[in-house]
Amino acid sequence: MATTTARAPGRRSAWAPLRRPVFRMLFAAQVVSNIGTWMQTVGAQWFLVETSGSPAFVAWIQTASQLPVLLLSLVAGVTADLVDRRRLLLVTSLASCVVAGALTAVTVAGALTPWGLLGLTFVLGCSAAMTGPAWQAVQPQLVPRDELPEASALGSIAVNAARAVGPAVAGVVVSAAGPAVVFALNTLSFLAVTVALLAWREEALPVRTVRERAWPGLLAGLRYVRSAPSVRRILARCALFALPGSALWALLPSAARDLMGADAAGYSLLLALLGAGAIAGAVAMPRLRARLSRSWLLAGGALLFAAGTAAAAWLPLAASAAAALVAGVGWLTCLTTLNATMQLALAGWVRARGLATYMLVFMGSQALGSFAWGAVADAVGVRTALTAAAAALVLVAASVPLLPLLAHSGTMDRSVVPLSSSMPTLELEAPPATPTAIVLTYRVRPQHVAAFLDAMHDVRLARERSGGTGWQLLRRAEDPEEMVEVFVAPSWEEHQLQHTVRWTGYDAQVLARAVALAEDEPTAAHYLVQGVR
Repeated sequence: MATTTARAPGRRSAWAPLRRPVFRMLFAAQVVSNIGTWMQTVGAQWFLVETSGSPAFVAWIQTASQLPVLLLSLVAGVTADLVDRRRLLLVTSLASCVVAGALTAVTVAGALTPWGLLGLTFVLGCSAAMTGPAWQAVQPQLVPRDELPEASALGSIAVNAARAVGPAVAGVVVSAAGPAVVFALNTLSFLAVTVALLAWREEALPVRTVRERAWPGLLAGLRYVRSAPSVRRILARCALFALPGSALWALLPSAARDLMGADAAGYSLLLALLGAGAIAGAVAMPRLRARLSRSWLLAGGALLFAAGTAAAAWLPLAASAAAALVAGVGWLTCLTTLNATMQLALAGWVRARGLATYMLVFMGSQALGSFAWGAVADAVGVRTALTAAAAALVLVAASVPLLPLLAHSGTMDRSVVPLSSSMPTLELEAPPATPTAIVLTYRVRPQHVAAFLDAMHDVRLARERSGGTGWQLLRRAEDPEEMVEVFVAPSWEEHQLQHTVRWTGYDAQVLARAVALAEDEPTAAHYLVQGVR
Protein backbone atom coordinates (compact mmCIF):
# COMPACT_ATOMS: atom_id res chain seq x y z
CA MET A 1 0.00 0.00 0.00
CA ALA A 2 1.36 3.41 -0.88
CA THR A 3 1.90 6.03 1.71
CA THR A 4 0.44 9.46 1.22
CA THR A 5 3.52 11.53 1.93
CA ALA A 6 3.96 14.46 -0.41
CA ARG A 7 6.71 14.46 -2.97
CA ALA A 8 8.89 17.30 -4.03
CA PRO A 9 7.21 19.59 -6.52
CA GLY A 10 8.09 19.35 -10.16
CA ARG A 11 6.96 17.53 -13.23
CA ARG A 12 6.70 13.81 -12.60
CA SER A 13 7.08 10.96 -15.05
CA ALA A 14 3.83 9.68 -16.51
CA TRP A 15 4.90 6.23 -15.27
CA ALA A 16 5.65 7.18 -11.64
CA PRO A 17 2.78 5.19 -10.02
CA LEU A 18 4.08 1.96 -11.60
CA ARG A 19 6.94 1.98 -9.12
CA ARG A 20 4.41 0.97 -6.48
CA PRO A 21 4.00 -2.85 -6.49
CA VAL A 22 0.28 -3.06 -5.68
CA PHE A 23 -0.66 -0.42 -8.23
CA ARG A 24 1.54 -2.15 -10.81
CA MET A 25 -0.10 -5.54 -10.21
CA LEU A 26 -3.66 -4.19 -10.41
CA PHE A 27 -2.75 -2.07 -13.42
CA ALA A 28 -1.52 -5.17 -15.27
CA ALA A 29 -4.73 -7.02 -14.41
CA GLN A 30 -6.78 -4.05 -15.62
CA VAL A 31 -4.93 -4.05 -18.95
CA VAL A 32 -5.63 -7.77 -19.45
CA SER A 33 -9.31 -7.35 -18.56
CA ASN A 34 -9.71 -4.33 -20.84
CA ILE A 35 -8.11 -6.22 -23.72
CA GLY A 36 -10.72 -8.93 -23.23
CA THR A 37 -13.50 -6.34 -23.08
CA TRP A 38 -12.42 -4.67 -26.32
CA MET A 39 -12.09 -8.02 -28.03
CA GLN A 40 -15.65 -8.78 -26.91
CA THR A 41 -16.86 -5.38 -28.21
CA VAL A 42 -15.36 -5.98 -31.64
CA GLY A 43 -16.74 -9.51 -31.77
CA ALA A 44 -20.21 -8.36 -30.72
CA GLN A 45 -20.33 -5.40 -33.10
CA TRP A 46 -19.11 -7.40 -36.08
CA PHE A 47 -21.57 -10.20 -35.25
CA LEU A 48 -24.36 -7.60 -35.49
CA VAL A 49 -22.92 -6.05 -38.66
CA GLU A 50 -23.12 -9.45 -40.35
CA THR A 51 -26.41 -10.69 -38.88
CA SER A 52 -28.58 -7.56 -38.62
CA GLY A 53 -27.08 -5.05 -41.07
CA SER A 54 -28.66 -2.20 -39.08
CA PRO A 55 -26.48 0.74 -37.93
CA ALA A 56 -28.87 1.22 -35.03
CA PHE A 57 -28.39 -2.36 -33.79
CA VAL A 58 -24.61 -1.97 -33.98
CA ALA A 59 -24.74 1.37 -32.13
CA TRP A 60 -26.97 -0.16 -29.44
CA ILE A 61 -24.14 -2.44 -28.32
CA GLN A 62 -22.66 0.70 -26.79
CA THR A 63 -26.03 1.52 -25.25
CA ALA A 64 -26.47 -1.98 -23.82
CA SER A 65 -23.04 -1.90 -22.19
CA GLN A 66 -23.35 1.63 -20.81
CA LEU A 67 -27.04 1.95 -19.93
CA PRO A 68 -26.55 -0.01 -16.66
CA VAL A 69 -24.51 2.92 -15.40
CA LEU A 70 -27.68 5.01 -15.48
CA LEU A 71 -29.48 2.38 -13.42
CA LEU A 72 -26.79 1.22 -10.98
CA SER A 73 -24.08 3.84 -10.72
CA LEU A 74 -25.39 5.58 -7.58
CA VAL A 75 -26.08 2.25 -5.88
CA ALA A 76 -22.58 1.11 -6.82
CA GLY A 77 -21.08 4.30 -5.42
CA VAL A 78 -22.72 4.11 -2.01
CA THR A 79 -21.95 0.38 -1.83
CA ALA A 80 -18.28 1.02 -2.56
CA ASP A 81 -18.13 3.69 0.17
CA LEU A 82 -19.79 1.48 2.80
CA VAL A 83 -18.33 -2.01 2.22
CA ASP A 84 -14.89 -3.55 1.71
CA ARG A 85 -13.96 -2.43 -1.82
CA ARG A 86 -11.61 -5.36 -2.46
CA ARG A 87 -14.36 -7.87 -1.70
CA LEU A 88 -16.82 -5.96 -3.85
CA LEU A 89 -14.36 -6.05 -6.77
CA LEU A 90 -13.87 -9.79 -6.27
CA VAL A 91 -17.61 -10.44 -6.41
CA THR A 92 -18.14 -8.35 -9.54
CA SER A 93 -15.14 -9.91 -11.31
CA LEU A 94 -16.45 -13.41 -10.67
CA ALA A 95 -19.94 -12.37 -11.80
CA SER A 96 -18.52 -10.98 -15.06
CA CYS A 97 -16.63 -14.23 -15.61
CA VAL A 98 -19.84 -16.25 -15.24
CA VAL A 99 -21.84 -14.05 -17.65
CA ALA A 100 -19.04 -13.99 -20.24
CA GLY A 101 -18.84 -17.77 -19.98
CA ALA A 102 -22.59 -18.04 -20.58
CA LEU A 103 -22.28 -15.83 -23.68
CA THR A 104 -19.51 -18.09 -24.96
CA ALA A 105 -21.59 -21.21 -24.42
CA VAL A 106 -24.65 -19.75 -26.18
CA THR A 107 -22.52 -18.72 -29.15
CA VAL A 108 -20.82 -22.11 -29.43
CA ALA A 109 -24.27 -23.74 -29.39
CA GLY A 110 -25.32 -21.55 -32.34
CA ALA A 111 -28.21 -20.07 -30.35
CA LEU A 112 -27.02 -16.45 -30.16
CA THR A 113 -29.41 -13.87 -31.64
CA PRO A 114 -28.96 -10.08 -31.96
CA TRP A 115 -31.40 -9.46 -29.11
CA GLY A 116 -29.77 -12.16 -27.00
CA LEU A 117 -26.38 -10.57 -27.54
CA LEU A 118 -27.74 -7.18 -26.49
CA GLY A 119 -29.28 -8.75 -23.37
CA LEU A 120 -26.09 -10.49 -22.24
CA THR A 121 -24.09 -7.37 -23.03
CA PHE A 122 -26.49 -5.46 -20.78
CA VAL A 123 -25.89 -7.96 -17.93
CA LEU A 124 -22.12 -7.62 -18.36
CA GLY A 125 -22.64 -3.86 -18.26
CA CYS A 126 -24.45 -4.23 -14.92
CA SER A 127 -21.40 -5.95 -13.44
CA ALA A 128 -19.12 -3.27 -14.89
CA ALA A 129 -21.36 -0.54 -13.44
CA MET A 130 -21.00 -2.05 -9.96
CA THR A 131 -17.23 -2.33 -10.45
CA GLY A 132 -16.41 1.17 -11.72
CA PRO A 133 -16.80 3.37 -8.62
CA ALA A 134 -14.97 0.90 -6.39
CA TRP A 135 -12.11 0.56 -8.88
CA GLN A 136 -11.77 4.32 -9.17
CA ALA A 137 -12.06 4.89 -5.42
CA VAL A 138 -9.19 2.55 -4.51
CA GLN A 139 -6.70 4.67 -6.48
CA PRO A 140 -5.95 7.05 -3.57
CA GLN A 141 -5.18 3.98 -1.43
CA LEU A 142 -2.54 2.90 -3.95
CA VAL A 143 -0.67 6.14 -4.74
CA PRO A 144 -0.02 9.49 -3.01
CA ARG A 145 -2.41 12.35 -3.74
CA ASP A 146 0.15 14.17 -5.90
CA GLU A 147 0.41 11.14 -8.19
CA LEU A 148 -3.33 10.85 -8.78
CA PRO A 149 -3.21 12.67 -12.17
CA GLU A 150 -0.56 10.19 -13.35
CA ALA A 151 -2.55 7.27 -11.93
CA SER A 152 -5.64 8.52 -13.75
CA ALA A 153 -3.66 8.81 -16.98
CA LEU A 154 -2.35 5.28 -16.51
CA GLY A 155 -5.91 4.10 -16.02
CA SER A 156 -6.68 5.63 -19.41
CA ILE A 157 -3.57 3.96 -20.82
CA ALA A 158 -4.91 0.63 -19.52
CA VAL A 159 -8.12 1.22 -21.45
CA ASN A 160 -6.45 2.53 -24.58
CA ALA A 161 -3.59 0.04 -24.69
CA ALA A 162 -6.36 -2.53 -24.63
CA ARG A 163 -8.13 -0.63 -27.41
CA ALA A 164 -4.91 -0.75 -29.43
CA VAL A 165 -4.26 -4.46 -28.83
CA GLY A 166 -7.72 -5.94 -28.29
CA PRO A 167 -9.36 -4.93 -31.58
CA ALA A 168 -6.30 -5.94 -33.60
CA VAL A 169 -6.29 -9.40 -32.01
CA ALA A 170 -10.08 -9.62 -32.21
CA GLY A 171 -10.08 -8.77 -35.92
CA VAL A 172 -7.74 -11.67 -36.63
CA VAL A 173 -9.58 -14.07 -34.29
CA VAL A 174 -13.06 -13.17 -35.58
CA SER A 175 -11.91 -13.59 -39.18
CA ALA A 176 -10.23 -16.94 -38.44
CA ALA A 177 -12.44 -18.55 -35.79
CA GLY A 178 -15.58 -16.47 -35.25
CA PRO A 179 -16.83 -14.48 -32.24
CA ALA A 180 -17.14 -17.46 -29.86
CA VAL A 181 -13.37 -17.63 -29.37
CA VAL A 182 -13.26 -13.89 -28.66
CA PHE A 183 -15.97 -14.28 -26.03
CA ALA A 184 -14.03 -17.16 -24.44
CA LEU A 185 -10.86 -15.07 -24.22
CA ASN A 186 -12.85 -12.31 -22.51
CA THR A 187 -14.00 -14.87 -19.93
CA LEU A 188 -10.37 -15.73 -19.17
CA SER A 189 -9.49 -12.04 -18.81
CA PHE A 190 -11.90 -11.69 -15.88
CA LEU A 191 -10.10 -14.58 -14.18
CA ALA A 192 -6.86 -12.57 -14.40
CA VAL A 193 -8.48 -9.72 -12.45
CA THR A 194 -9.77 -12.14 -9.83
CA VAL A 195 -6.28 -13.60 -9.30
CA ALA A 196 -4.77 -10.11 -8.88
CA LEU A 197 -7.42 -9.10 -6.35
CA LEU A 198 -6.83 -12.30 -4.36
CA ALA A 199 -3.12 -11.47 -4.27
CA TRP A 200 -3.74 -7.93 -2.97
CA ARG A 201 -3.53 -7.78 0.79
CA GLU A 202 -5.27 -4.52 1.55
CA GLU A 203 -4.23 -2.59 4.65
CA ALA A 204 -7.05 -2.09 7.11
CA LEU A 205 -8.61 1.36 7.03
CA PRO A 206 -9.52 3.17 10.27
CA VAL A 207 -12.69 1.77 11.82
CA ARG A 208 -15.52 4.27 12.02
CA THR A 209 -17.22 4.69 15.35
CA VAL A 210 -20.46 5.48 13.48
CA ARG A 211 -21.27 3.55 10.31
CA GLU A 212 -23.37 4.98 7.52
CA ARG A 213 -26.47 3.24 6.29
CA ALA A 214 -27.13 2.75 2.59
CA TRP A 215 -30.12 5.01 1.89
CA PRO A 216 -29.00 7.95 4.08
CA GLY A 217 -25.53 7.50 2.63
CA LEU A 218 -26.87 7.72 -0.91
CA LEU A 219 -28.78 10.91 -0.09
CA ALA A 220 -25.68 12.36 1.59
CA GLY A 221 -23.67 11.71 -1.58
CA LEU A 222 -26.24 13.50 -3.72
CA ARG A 223 -26.28 16.47 -1.32
CA TYR A 224 -22.50 16.62 -1.53
CA VAL A 225 -22.54 16.83 -5.34
CA ARG A 226 -25.34 19.42 -5.29
CA SER A 227 -23.38 21.62 -2.85
CA ALA A 228 -19.96 21.38 -4.54
CA PRO A 229 -19.81 23.94 -7.39
CA SER A 230 -16.50 22.58 -8.69
CA VAL A 231 -17.93 19.06 -8.93
CA ARG A 232 -21.08 20.26 -10.69
CA ARG A 233 -18.96 22.09 -13.27
CA ILE A 234 -16.89 18.95 -13.94
CA LEU A 235 -20.11 17.00 -14.51
CA ALA A 236 -21.42 19.66 -16.90
CA ARG A 237 -18.24 19.57 -19.00
CA CYS A 238 -18.37 15.78 -18.91
CA ALA A 239 -21.88 15.62 -20.38
CA LEU A 240 -21.12 18.29 -22.98
CA PHE A 241 -18.22 16.22 -24.33
CA ALA A 242 -19.66 12.71 -23.99
CA LEU A 243 -22.97 13.29 -25.79
CA PRO A 244 -21.48 14.23 -29.18
CA GLY A 245 -18.30 12.24 -28.53
CA SER A 246 -20.29 8.99 -28.35
CA ALA A 247 -21.13 9.18 -32.07
CA LEU A 248 -17.71 8.04 -33.27
CA TRP A 249 -17.63 4.98 -31.02
CA ALA A 250 -21.22 4.05 -31.86
CA LEU A 251 -21.04 4.53 -35.63
CA LEU A 252 -17.44 3.62 -36.43
CA PRO A 253 -18.27 -0.04 -37.35
CA SER A 254 -20.92 1.10 -39.81
CA ALA A 255 -18.68 3.89 -41.16
CA ALA A 256 -15.83 1.42 -41.67
CA ARG A 257 -18.03 -0.95 -43.67
CA ASP A 258 -20.36 1.42 -45.52
CA LEU A 259 -18.23 4.55 -46.07
CA MET A 260 -14.69 3.15 -46.21
CA GLY A 261 -15.35 -0.34 -47.59
CA ALA A 262 -13.38 -1.97 -44.76
CA ASP A 263 -13.78 -5.44 -43.28
CA ALA A 264 -13.41 -6.53 -39.65
CA ALA A 265 -9.63 -6.14 -39.85
CA GLY A 266 -9.96 -2.57 -41.14
CA TYR A 267 -12.38 -1.66 -38.35
CA SER A 268 -10.00 -3.20 -35.82
CA LEU A 269 -7.16 -1.12 -37.26
CA LEU A 270 -9.14 2.09 -36.68
CA LEU A 271 -9.86 1.12 -33.07
CA ALA A 272 -6.23 0.17 -32.54
CA LEU A 273 -5.03 3.54 -33.83
CA LEU A 274 -7.53 5.35 -31.60
CA GLY A 275 -5.99 3.47 -28.70
CA ALA A 276 -2.44 4.19 -29.83
CA GLY A 277 -3.24 7.89 -30.07
CA ALA A 278 -4.67 7.81 -26.57
CA ILE A 279 -1.50 6.20 -25.22
CA ALA A 280 0.58 8.92 -26.88
CA GLY A 281 -1.69 11.51 -25.28
CA ALA A 282 -1.29 9.93 -21.84
CA VAL A 283 2.51 9.99 -22.11
CA ALA A 284 2.38 13.66 -23.12
CA MET A 285 -0.10 14.70 -20.42
CA PRO A 286 2.42 15.77 -17.71
CA ARG A 287 4.04 18.15 -20.20
CA LEU A 288 0.68 19.40 -21.46
CA ARG A 289 -0.58 20.04 -17.90
CA ALA A 290 2.55 22.11 -17.24
CA ARG A 291 1.75 24.39 -20.20
CA LEU A 292 -2.05 24.57 -20.40
CA SER A 293 -4.89 25.01 -17.94
CA ARG A 294 -7.34 22.16 -17.46
CA SER A 295 -10.06 24.07 -19.30
CA TRP A 296 -7.91 24.64 -22.36
CA LEU A 297 -6.93 20.99 -22.35
CA LEU A 298 -10.64 20.17 -22.57
CA ALA A 299 -11.12 22.58 -25.49
CA GLY A 300 -8.15 21.20 -27.40
CA GLY A 301 -9.19 17.61 -26.76
CA ALA A 302 -12.71 18.26 -28.07
CA LEU A 303 -11.33 19.83 -31.27
CA LEU A 304 -9.01 16.89 -31.92
CA PHE A 305 -11.84 14.42 -31.41
CA ALA A 306 -14.06 16.49 -33.70
CA ALA A 307 -11.41 16.19 -36.42
CA GLY A 308 -11.34 12.40 -36.06
CA THR A 309 -15.13 12.21 -36.15
CA ALA A 310 -15.34 14.30 -39.32
CA ALA A 311 -12.58 12.22 -40.94
CA ALA A 312 -14.54 9.01 -40.33
CA ALA A 313 -17.46 10.57 -42.22
CA TRP A 314 -15.59 11.90 -45.26
CA LEU A 315 -12.13 10.36 -45.70
CA PRO A 316 -11.01 6.96 -47.03
CA LEU A 317 -9.60 4.28 -44.72
CA ALA A 318 -5.94 5.33 -44.89
CA ALA A 319 -6.63 8.99 -44.09
CA SER A 320 -9.19 8.06 -41.44
CA ALA A 321 -6.60 5.83 -39.81
CA ALA A 322 -4.22 8.78 -39.47
CA ALA A 323 -7.04 10.92 -38.08
CA ALA A 324 -7.87 8.18 -35.59
CA LEU A 325 -4.46 8.72 -33.97
CA VAL A 326 -5.30 12.40 -33.51
CA ALA A 327 -8.76 11.58 -32.19
CA GLY A 328 -7.24 9.19 -29.63
CA VAL A 329 -5.08 12.00 -28.26
CA GLY A 330 -8.16 14.22 -27.96
CA TRP A 331 -10.24 11.54 -26.23
CA LEU A 332 -7.53 10.80 -23.68
CA THR A 333 -6.90 14.49 -23.01
CA CYS A 334 -10.53 15.12 -22.12
CA LEU A 335 -11.03 11.93 -20.10
CA THR A 336 -7.86 12.23 -18.04
CA THR A 337 -8.43 15.90 -17.32
CA LEU A 338 -12.00 15.32 -16.15
CA ASN A 339 -11.26 12.17 -14.17
CA ALA A 340 -8.17 13.45 -12.36
CA THR A 341 -9.88 16.74 -11.47
CA MET A 342 -12.88 14.83 -10.13
CA GLN A 343 -10.66 12.54 -8.03
CA LEU A 344 -8.94 15.54 -6.46
CA ALA A 345 -12.17 17.48 -5.92
CA LEU A 346 -13.86 14.81 -3.78
CA ALA A 347 -13.54 14.23 -0.04
CA GLY A 348 -12.45 10.72 0.93
CA TRP A 349 -15.67 9.80 2.72
CA VAL A 350 -17.75 10.37 -0.41
CA ARG A 351 -15.20 9.54 -3.12
CA ALA A 352 -16.90 6.43 -4.53
CA ARG A 353 -20.30 8.13 -4.49
CA GLY A 354 -18.93 11.20 -6.25
CA LEU A 355 -17.12 9.08 -8.83
CA ALA A 356 -20.32 7.08 -9.33
CA THR A 357 -22.08 10.34 -10.18
CA TYR A 358 -19.27 11.17 -12.60
CA MET A 359 -19.59 7.76 -14.23
CA LEU A 360 -23.37 8.12 -14.29
CA VAL A 361 -23.06 11.36 -16.24
CA PHE A 362 -20.25 10.23 -18.52
CA MET A 363 -21.34 6.69 -19.31
CA GLY A 364 -25.02 7.64 -19.25
CA SER A 365 -24.35 10.42 -21.73
CA GLN A 366 -22.50 7.95 -23.93
CA ALA A 367 -25.34 5.43 -23.68
CA LEU A 368 -28.01 8.00 -24.53
CA GLY A 369 -25.80 9.54 -27.20
CA SER A 370 -25.12 6.15 -28.81
CA PHE A 371 -28.84 5.43 -28.95
CA ALA A 372 -29.61 8.84 -30.42
CA TRP A 373 -26.80 8.81 -32.99
CA GLY A 374 -27.81 5.29 -34.05
CA ALA A 375 -31.36 6.49 -34.65
CA VAL A 376 -30.08 9.57 -36.54
CA ALA A 377 -27.86 7.37 -38.71
CA ASP A 378 -30.80 5.10 -39.55
CA ALA A 379 -32.86 8.14 -40.53
CA VAL A 380 -30.40 10.32 -42.46
CA GLY A 381 -27.30 8.18 -42.94
CA VAL A 382 -24.04 7.50 -41.11
CA ARG A 383 -22.12 10.30 -42.86
CA THR A 384 -24.64 12.99 -41.91
CA ALA A 385 -24.80 11.79 -38.31
CA LEU A 386 -21.01 11.84 -37.90
CA THR A 387 -20.78 15.29 -39.51
CA ALA A 388 -23.39 16.65 -37.10
CA ALA A 389 -21.53 15.14 -34.14
CA ALA A 390 -18.24 16.72 -35.28
CA ALA A 391 -19.94 20.12 -35.52
CA ALA A 392 -21.35 19.67 -32.03
CA LEU A 393 -17.87 18.88 -30.68
CA VAL A 394 -16.56 22.13 -32.18
CA LEU A 395 -19.31 23.98 -30.31
CA VAL A 396 -18.33 22.12 -27.11
CA ALA A 397 -14.74 23.40 -27.50
CA ALA A 398 -16.03 26.93 -28.15
CA SER A 399 -18.09 26.82 -24.94
CA VAL A 400 -15.03 26.42 -22.69
CA PRO A 401 -14.43 30.18 -22.15
CA LEU A 402 -18.10 30.53 -21.15
CA LEU A 403 -18.19 27.45 -18.91
CA PRO A 404 -14.62 26.64 -17.77
CA LEU A 405 -13.62 24.34 -14.95
CA LEU A 406 -13.54 26.39 -11.75
CA ALA A 407 -10.06 27.67 -10.91
CA HIS A 408 -9.88 25.89 -7.53
CA SER A 409 -11.12 22.53 -8.85
CA GLY A 410 -8.90 19.76 -7.53
CA THR A 411 -6.75 22.03 -5.34
CA MET A 412 -8.84 22.16 -2.14
CA ASP A 413 -7.73 20.40 1.04
CA ARG A 414 -9.96 17.31 1.25
CA SER A 415 -8.24 15.66 4.23
CA VAL A 416 -10.49 14.82 7.17
CA VAL A 417 -10.42 17.38 10.00
CA PRO A 418 -12.74 16.55 12.93
CA LEU A 419 -15.21 19.38 13.47
CA SER A 420 -14.57 19.23 17.22
CA SER A 421 -12.61 17.08 19.65
CA SER A 422 -15.74 15.40 20.99
CA MET A 423 -19.46 15.21 20.42
CA PRO A 424 -21.67 17.23 22.78
CA THR A 425 -23.04 15.53 25.88
CA LEU A 426 -26.82 15.27 25.64
CA GLU A 427 -29.16 15.16 28.60
CA LEU A 428 -31.98 13.97 26.34
CA GLU A 429 -31.72 10.55 24.70
CA ALA A 430 -31.28 10.83 20.92
CA PRO A 431 -32.56 7.84 18.95
CA PRO A 432 -30.14 7.29 16.01
CA ALA A 433 -32.66 8.24 13.30
CA THR A 434 -33.96 11.41 14.99
CA PRO A 435 -33.52 14.59 12.88
CA THR A 436 -31.39 17.09 14.74
CA ALA A 437 -31.40 20.87 14.39
CA ILE A 438 -28.06 22.55 15.09
CA VAL A 439 -28.22 26.19 16.16
CA LEU A 440 -25.02 28.28 16.32
CA THR A 441 -25.06 31.84 17.64
CA TYR A 442 -22.46 34.41 16.55
CA ARG A 443 -21.92 38.02 17.57
CA VAL A 444 -20.80 40.20 14.66
CA ARG A 445 -20.01 43.92 14.85
CA PRO A 446 -21.80 46.13 12.27
CA GLN A 447 -18.63 46.89 10.30
CA HIS A 448 -18.06 43.16 9.72
CA VAL A 449 -21.61 42.16 8.79
CA ALA A 450 -21.20 42.41 4.99
CA ALA A 451 -18.00 40.33 4.99
CA PHE A 452 -19.55 37.84 7.43
CA LEU A 453 -22.58 37.33 5.20
CA ASP A 454 -20.29 36.73 2.23
CA ALA A 455 -18.21 34.20 4.20
CA MET A 456 -21.31 32.38 5.40
CA HIS A 457 -22.28 31.60 1.79
CA ASP A 458 -19.32 29.18 1.67
CA VAL A 459 -20.15 27.91 5.16
CA ARG A 460 -23.64 27.00 3.94
CA LEU A 461 -22.15 24.91 1.12
CA ALA A 462 -19.77 23.23 3.56
CA ARG A 463 -22.63 22.32 5.92
CA GLU A 464 -24.65 20.93 3.02
CA ARG A 465 -21.68 18.96 1.63
CA SER A 466 -21.26 17.27 5.01
CA GLY A 467 -24.95 16.32 5.16
CA GLY A 468 -26.85 19.33 6.50
CA THR A 469 -30.23 20.41 5.12
CA GLY A 470 -32.54 23.40 5.54
CA TRP A 471 -29.67 25.83 6.21
CA GLN A 472 -30.64 29.37 7.28
CA LEU A 473 -28.87 32.43 8.64
CA LEU A 474 -30.99 34.63 10.92
CA ARG A 475 -30.32 38.09 12.33
CA ARG A 476 -32.00 39.01 15.57
CA ALA A 477 -34.27 42.05 15.16
CA GLU A 478 -33.86 43.17 18.82
CA ASP A 479 -30.07 42.75 18.73
CA PRO A 480 -28.62 43.22 15.19
CA GLU A 481 -25.17 42.00 16.28
CA GLU A 482 -26.57 38.53 16.97
CA MET A 483 -26.48 36.14 14.02
CA VAL A 484 -27.94 32.64 14.25
CA GLU A 485 -26.97 29.81 11.89
CA VAL A 486 -29.47 26.94 11.72
CA PHE A 487 -29.30 23.68 9.80
CA VAL A 488 -30.72 20.19 10.21
CA ALA A 489 -28.88 16.87 10.21
CA PRO A 490 -31.24 14.14 8.90
CA SER A 491 -30.38 12.04 11.96
CA TRP A 492 -28.23 12.12 15.08
CA GLU A 493 -26.06 9.47 13.43
CA GLU A 494 -25.40 11.76 10.48
CA HIS A 495 -24.51 14.64 12.79
CA GLN A 496 -21.96 12.38 14.43
CA LEU A 497 -20.54 11.66 10.98
CA GLN A 498 -20.39 15.40 10.29
CA HIS A 499 -18.21 15.79 13.37
CA THR A 500 -15.92 12.81 12.76
CA VAL A 501 -15.38 11.90 9.10
CA ARG A 502 -17.14 14.38 6.80
CA TRP A 503 -15.52 17.71 7.71
CA THR A 504 -12.48 18.47 5.54
CA GLY A 505 -9.54 20.83 5.75
CA TYR A 506 -11.14 23.11 3.16
CA ASP A 507 -14.39 23.19 5.14
CA ALA A 508 -12.42 24.10 8.25
CA GLN A 509 -10.75 26.97 6.39
CA VAL A 510 -14.15 28.23 5.20
CA LEU A 511 -15.59 28.17 8.72
CA ALA A 512 -12.47 29.78 10.18
CA ARG A 513 -12.84 32.76 7.82
CA ALA A 514 -16.39 33.34 9.03
CA VAL A 515 -15.56 32.87 12.72
CA ALA A 516 -12.67 35.34 12.41
CA LEU A 517 -15.24 38.04 11.60
CA ALA A 518 -17.22 37.33 14.78
CA GLU A 519 -16.32 38.46 18.27
CA ASP A 520 -15.75 34.93 19.51
CA GLU A 521 -16.39 31.27 18.77
CA PRO A 522 -20.10 30.62 18.23
CA THR A 523 -22.16 28.95 20.93
CA ALA A 524 -23.86 25.75 19.81
CA ALA A 525 -27.16 24.13 20.79
CA HIS A 526 -28.74 20.92 19.53
CA TYR A 527 -32.50 20.37 19.23
CA LEU A 528 -34.08 16.98 18.58
CA VAL A 529 -37.20 16.94 16.43
CA GLN A 530 -40.19 15.83 18.49
CA GLY A 531 -43.26 14.11 17.08
CA VAL A 532 -46.39 16.12 17.94
CA ARG A 533 -49.85 14.63 17.50
